[in-house]
Amino acid sequence: MIEKLRSLNYINDESFARNWALSKAQNRGYGPRRIEQELRTKGIGQSVIREVIRETLGQYDEMTQARRLLTKRFRGENFRDRQTQRRAAAFLQRRGYSNRVISDLLRISIEEE
Repeated sequence: MIEKLRSLNYINDESFARNWALSKAQNRGYGPRRIEQELRTKGIGQSVIREVIRETLGQYDEMTQARRLLTKRFRGENFRDRQTQRRAAAFLQRRGYSNRVISDLLRISIEEE
């Protein structure tokens, strides 16, 4: 039964992972780490995950996506405030963005104020 479904391309981990990752990146603003973690919990193999993230998220600039989320979530807040910085960093970490992107983005946001 499963082989028949695979032959008809109804069961395809790579296709599922690619569509799921693209949807989560575009609609929910998930970063690469969050997408990798969730695909792993869905039973997708590590090699497929790496390939999907490279292909799918390669078209998105992680910094631009994180900035868009930060602007939307923390509209009008002062990033010089330590509590706001911690909240913003935690928010972006939960979304799956790298520490490098988070620190660069928060530094830029402080300089812009």
